[in-house]
Formats: sequence, structure tokens, C-alpha cells
Amino acid sequence: MYSKRSQMPAYVLGVGLTKFVKPRGKVDYNELGYEAGIKAMLDAHINYDDVDMGVACYCYGDSTCGQRVFYQFGMTGIPIYNQNNNCATASTGLAMARNSVAYGAADCVLVVGFEKMNPGSLASFWKDRTDPLERSKAISDSIRPASKAPFAAQLFANAAQEYIDKYGAEPRDFAEIARVNHEHSQRNPYSQFQDVYTLDQILSAPKIEGVLTKTQCCPTSDGGAAAVVVSQAFLDARPELKSQAILIAGQRIATDPISTFNGSSFNLVGHGITKSIIQDVLKEANVKSIDDIKLVELHDCFSPAEMVFIDALGLCEPGKAHEYVRAGNITYGGKTLINPSGGLLSKGHPLGATGLAQCAELVWHLRGWANNRLVEGTSAALAHNLGLGGAGVVTIYKNASGKPSKKVSNDEVAKLTGLGYNPATQAKGFTKAQAEKVRSNRFRSDWALGDTHTQVEAKF
Repeated sequence: MYSKRSQMPAYVLGVGLTKFVKPRGKVDYNELGYEAGIKAMLDAHINYDDVDMGVACYCYGDSTCGQRVFYQFGMTGIPIYNQNNNCATASTGLAMARNSVAYGAADCVLVVGFEKMNPGSLASFWKDRTDPLERSKAISDSIRPASKAPFAAQLFANAAQEYIDKYGAEPRDFAEIARVNHEHSQRNPYSQFQDVYTLDQILSAPKIEGVLTKTQCCPTSDGGAAAVVVSQAFLDARPELKSQAILIAGQRIATDPISTFNGSSFNLVGHGITKSIIQDVLKEANVKSIDDIKLVELHDCFSPAEMVFIDALGLCEPGKAHEYVRAGNITYGGKTLINPSGGLLSKGHPLGATGLAQCAELVWHLRGWANNRLVEGTSAALAHNLGLGGAGVVTIYKNASGKPSKKVSNDEVAKLTGLGYNPATQAKGFTKAQAEKVRSNRFRSDWALGDTHTQVEAKF
């Protein structure tokens, strides 16, 4: 349930992103968080002394990794929340920030997501206690006996088979989703993979489980992302920044409905969560219909996930998502541009950063900065992030000005940011002097920072 009290507006004023990379132990979480956080504050044109609250988003790490990251910006004594909500971790952190601003608990919140992962498929670290997904696994095994494939792959392969059996989808429909997302990724400088494949190459890739081939499964990744969320009063005090502010026009976070355990593979992977909140988000954002949303960053950890969530969001008639894909509606020239970033399948999936990376991508589109992959005239964009176990977050963003997106040149963006480049089209860094502009003026600690800046700057 959500409070009926009126909410004040909340805006994304700045975003920052690291390049997503294979987890090879070459970069640590404090470096990922530092890079993303500094970039977000530079983008927002704020100093860490302006920040009232911090939210750290990660799944793999010790209890106060957030403090280790945020202390590098300053030791101002603000509350720092560490939270984990599986694959929806970063968007959950964004929802926490939005609610804090909307209900008057803060005027400026910095959300930083980061993940340093192990190579290979996801696995449970704790062997001496009940697995949170134990009940889901039992239902899944009753639908189709467990195999040696990773459990998440089994879940989504089962969902694909259910879509095939119920509605007549074919294996190549799921492969087409992967083909499109890989094609999109070549324009995103932050993507872990930027390779383009033919449909036949995707279908003939090594089999993982059921219809799933390797190129239809997202990779594990190291990466960081961040956002600065501010109030109306904070923005009004900085009128020169209103042109870049993006309104969080509608947002809901929900957990599994009781139908999750009804024996459907769709609901085990989040169809029910997604369907339960989409209409409330549209209503709050004052969007008449999902058909009015032309730009979506959607949770596609496996190609069947995108099929299931196209259906759950109502982008097509129930059971017609495969026809929607066949008609070319998920790419440029179609009805809905889905995952121009390349999605999780190509961009990568550092769990604690993913939802904030979706935020950054859509912010850049609505500002007109993502000029190498932009659909001009977009007035609203939707992000969908899903964590098994379960949690789902759907967010609709709009330009604060109410104007639809219009392409902005790289040269103009470079002047606006003061970075000397367009961060939407170039994955570059920042100088020591630039970082010092946004670190706390009053309570900075060089001891807390250590050699992090040197390590980060060396990458560029």
C-alpha cells in the first residue's frame, strides 16, 4: 500500500556511470562507487556538502560498503543506507531516494550502486541457512525437473517454454530479442559487449538450457552507477539547472503477489509483480496508456524475460509478445524502442548498479544527449527492473520542462557539463581538479580517499 498523502516532486538532477566490464578482479567496489558518484555530482553541478542522505546499493559485499564508498566524497555525518534487493537493488535505492524527497525527509539524495562480482553464474554464498528462493525452486522443480544449468537460467527457460506452449511462440522469437539488444549495444560506450550477431549465430551459440543459448543470457559484470535526486525547492534555488532535470513522474516498488506460487513459470520470474503495478505508475505519471510510452529500459537478464515483461507491462495484447517482436516493434522504427542501451544482455548486469544504469540511459535520452541512439520527440520513458525473490520497480521519467526530447550536439553537451565531452556517447573520466570540486569542502578526508582517485584516473 502507498500513502495517500500528497507527494512533492522529485527530480533526477545528475547521473554517472562506469563502463561495465568482465569480473576479473582488476577493479574494486570502492573505485566503481567513487567514479560513478563523482560523475553524478559533476553532472548535477553540486558539492557533496549539499547531500542530505546517501543510499548505497550492492548485493555482494560486507555490511558497510556504502560508508567505504561515501566517505571518499566526505565525512559529513549524513545517514547512509546500505540495501540489497537482488537484481532490483539499484532501482530500490532510487525509490528510497525518491520517497525521502517526496515526503520531505531530504532535499538532495545521492544514490550509488556498485557491484564487484565473481565470474560465472550467480550462486548462493550461504550454505548453512535457508535459500530465499527455496520455495520458488520447489515450484519450479514441480513444473520441470531441475537440470545442471544455473537456477536462474532454468526459471527463464521454463518461462520461455510456457510462452511457446500457451501462445505459439518459437525459439527464434527469443533469439530475435537477443539479436536486437546486441545490435543496440554497439552505440552504448558503457556496454560490456558491443558485438553484433545474426539470428543464426544466436540460435547456434552454445546451449545453456531449453531455448536459451549463451548469447541470450546476460553476463556477470563489475560496474557502478549513480544518481542525484533532488526536491522542487532544491531545484528552484538553481534555476539554471532546470533544463537538465528529469522528473520521476511515477514510480512503484512491489513484491510478489500470492499468484506467484500458482504453478506458472511466468509468475515465478516476475510477471505478476510487474502487472500488479504498471497501471498505478501510468496513472501517477499522468500517462493515458502504455501505448504513449515509446522508450523503455526493460529487465532482460535472459531473452525470455523481455518476452514475459513486454506482455506484463501491456505493451502488447496478452499472449501476443512474440508477434510484437516479429513485427519489429522493439527497435528503431517500431512501436517501442526497448533497451537502446543494449539491455542487460549486452550492457552487462552488475546487480547493484543495473537500475541506476537504466536511469542514466533514460535521463540522457530525455535530455537529448544520447544523440547516437536517440528517438527524438520522446516525452516520457519507462524503466523496469526485477529481482527474483522478489521485488519489482517500475519508474516513468519525464522532462521537468514538459518538452519532448530534442537532439543536442556533443559540442553543446560538452559545454553544459564542463567535462569537455558528452558522457552519453563517450565513456571517459574526470581529472583530480574536477573531483575536488564536488568532494566536501568542509569535511573531506584524504585518508578515507586513499589512492582511489589515482586508481580511477589511471583507467582513463
